[in-house]
Amino acid sequence: MENKKITGNRGEWSEIYVFFKLLADGKLYAADSNLKKISDIFYPIIKILRDEIRGKWEYYRNSKIYVINGETSETIREIPISDFKKKAKFLLKQILKSKGITFSVPPIEQFMKSIECSTLKANPQQKRDITIVVHDPRTGFNPILGFSIKSQLGSASTLLNASRGTNFVYKLEDVHLNKKQINEINNINGRSKIKMRVRKIEQLGGRFRFSGLENEIFKLNLQLIDTILPVIISEILLDYYRGEGNSMFDLTNNVLKRNPCNYNLTESHPFYEYKIKNILTDIALGMTSTNVWNGVYDATGGIIIVRDDGEVLCYHIYNRNEFQDYLLKNTKLETPSSSRHNFGKIYIENSEYFFKLNLQIRFIK
Repeated sequence: MENKKITGNRGEWSEIYVFFKLLADGKLYAADSNLKKISDIFYPIIKILRDEIRGKWEYYRNSKIYVINGETSETIREIPISDFKKKAKFLLKQILKSKGITFSVPPIEQFMKSIECSTLKANPQQKRDITIVVHDPRTGFNPILGFSIKSQLGSASTLLNASRGTNFVYKLEDVHLNKKQINEINNINGRSKIKMRVRKIEQLGGRFRFSGLENEIFKLNLQLIDTILPVIISEILLDYYRGEGNSMFDLTNNVLKRNPCNYNLTESHPFYEYKIKNILTDIALGMTSTNVWNGVYDATGGIIIVRDDGEVLCYHIYNRNEFQDYLLKNTKLETPSSSRHNFGKIYIENSEYFFKLNLQIRFIK
């Protein structure tokens, strides 16, 4: 186990890149809603905390980087800050030029082991990808903050992963189908087969009426944020599979025009935008489709973005407006595997027709 090679994809190696770069730079800069650095808003890095297989470690930044055993408070190593700068720069080049899905970086692996860092992801069970102690100039305190890391160095990151738990169930109304028609629709194939099946059902006069979610936990999680959210998401999801766009920004505006919840819009209250921003934020900071959501963020600091040029920026919870604007403008829906997640076919229960559509949200690269 000790000699096992460390391998990972671009996103996983990006987490180590962030670890090195933050210790090298000593500052975590904030971003505006367009992912541009806000030069006068930053958080000085005091130390980074990691839970490793062989214990808890602290990486304290001062004139050097001090590697401290988190359980005994013993300093076991002192490393020049310049070493972290060199390693961050080298790792960025390796990530950008990598060819395979997963790859190793032996010189970085050797350096990682020398500082008691043996895994790419500190704790895979947590939403947070990195835990940082920063100096907060607003309060004068040094809070421990967890950040989720999303990287633009590889393929676009997912915000909400697909599962059977993210299936939305619709009852098909105003249509009568025989067995042959159902088989013909269910056997439509091709890259856009689910969208083509939805169109075919509607061409035959069928109407999709939201019935519920396959997973009760996810339904209740949504309702905890806002009781009407399952209905709003079901409308956005149906528009996506109708082929009316994929960006969350455009799909939210489409639903606003239709106003399926019959909100009073005479005073221009942003009902739909507000609710969609809230769910995107909660997903980014802790909510999943499979675990009961209690509203407590695991990523207590916010989200760190690794731009495609290697710049590392953050959306802190203090910058909630910029963070939410970024999420709305930079996420989209996509179609996951229908066979794996069991959706996209007409099925019959109690002589009624039903159809499932799956929700997966990804960042726009």
